[in-house]
Amino acid sequence: MHQYILALDQGTTSSRAIVFDHQGRVVAAAQQELPQILPRPGEVEHDPEAIWDSQLSVARAALARGQIAPQQIAALGVTNQRETTILWDRQSGRPVHPAIVWQSRVSAGICEQLRAAGCEQVIRDKTGLWLDPYFSGTKIRYLLAQDPSLRARAERGDVLFGTVDSFLIWRLTGGRCHVTDVSNASRTMLFNLDTLAWDDELLAILEVPRAMLPEVRPSSQVYGYCDAACLGHAVAIAGDAGDQQAATFGQACFERGTAKNTYGTGCFLLLNVGDQPLRSAHRLLTTVGWQVGAQVTYCLEGSVFVAGAVVQWLRDGLGLIAQSQDVEALAATVPDSGGVVFVPAFVGLGAPYWDPYACGAVFGITRGTTAGHLARAAIESMALQTCDLLDAMRRDAQAPLTILNVDGGASVNNALMQFQADMLQLTVQRPVVRETTALGAAYLAGLAVGYWESLADVARNWALDRSFAPAADPGCRESILRRWRRAVERVRHWDTPSP
Repeated sequence: MHQYILALDQGTTSSRAIVFDHQGRVVAAAQQELPQILPRPGEVEHDPEAIWDSQLSVARAALARGQIAPQQIAALGVTNQRETTILWDRQSGRPVHPAIVWQSRVSAGICEQLRAAGCEQVIRDKTGLWLDPYFSGTKIRYLLAQDPSLRARAERGDVLFGTVDSFLIWRLTGGRCHVTDVSNASRTMLFNLDTLAWDDELLAILEVPRAMLPEVRPSSQVYGYCDAACLGHAVAIAGDAGDQQAATFGQACFERGTAKNTYGTGCFLLLNVGDQPLRSAHRLLTTVGWQVGAQVTYCLEGSVFVAGAVVQWLRDGLGLIAQSQDVEALAATVPDSGGVVFVPAFVGLGAPYWDPYACGAVFGITRGTTAGHLARAAIESMALQTCDLLDAMRRDAQAPLTILNVDGGASVNNALMQFQADMLQLTVQRPVVRETTALGAAYLAGLAVGYWESLADVARNWALDRSFAPAADPGCRESILRRWRRAVERVRHWDTPSP
């Protein structure tokens, strides 16, 4: 029988399962949208049971659609929305609270307390992260502070913490494996980049009991086996990485200096900086990319919190479009944004600003502004936020970037990719397989079981779909960027709490 690799891609807005063959081609896939819970402005939650049910459902559906027997799956890889925080009961496996999503600003007050206590620099030095509610550590502290009995249970190890990968692997293995990989661990604000281990000083600062933490493993390794009841066979779970690191791996960015940008719910630009962590001087993140065997790869990352999610807002919040894919046609009704600038800071601003109190805003509206202009400005905001990231990354890396690999749902938009090339003044390359997040998880799992023999074996699968070369008039480009920067400055610190 032919053998395949199954990737589970649990994202912010949907759960997907994709089956890949040895050439890295999609054999079968299934996807299910994940409901968003918005209890208060700036707060975002998910139902962990909905995460699990949807992910298991699409895994079974993908196998059925491809007419693939479970015994044909050589290994399974997991990739996930990062930083999203789940606490669950060790005995029952049931969540004790809704998952707090990476976008949520619910722990902004805790970040202010830690900053006032002088903790910011030690966190930055040890983790490579900025003190921001984006990361898991302050979310855990927030949850444990809600209920003293919950903290007591966590200290006994009766309540466990995990990012989404840990929760899924726990469920898939029937509670036999409480693990995460180095890439996900590096996003918690509890993990030391130099020792590659949970850090006691950070645990004390964030008031997180060690007993609730998963074991940290490499990104490519057999962690355990699925219960046969899940997929009909005890499939090896052999790959695990946060979604953006997985996408970088799926883009075969194995050489130092290679970079990719993913246009998903958020927008994430990662640059491979080699086998030593490079601390950013320009407000980017230093993160673990992946670990294969003993080899650890580090990345610089710029994180934009709202990219494709702005299209969802046009659909669900304003009703301007019926389906997300309609936005391209609506934007094409106008030749440009007509001077409209859209800053989608719905949950604050990420890199390089790190401002949880920024707000979303639209500037430049006139009587002549149409829905098309608003759609065009929304799409352009993805590329303009990326410009802010790449400017910082170029200064940190002190090396020119001439090519950017792209992926994610919005990368299919040719007009957006051309606008991105124009604004960055570099060539944008889109691969044939754009599901690079799932593909990266598949590669990590396949390498662990010998389905692929080496990184070179993986890299040979990468194939170009289309490239976009910069063609914009320099004066026009500078005018657009100036307007963008003015707009960003106007939304910053909008909702700063009173002293």
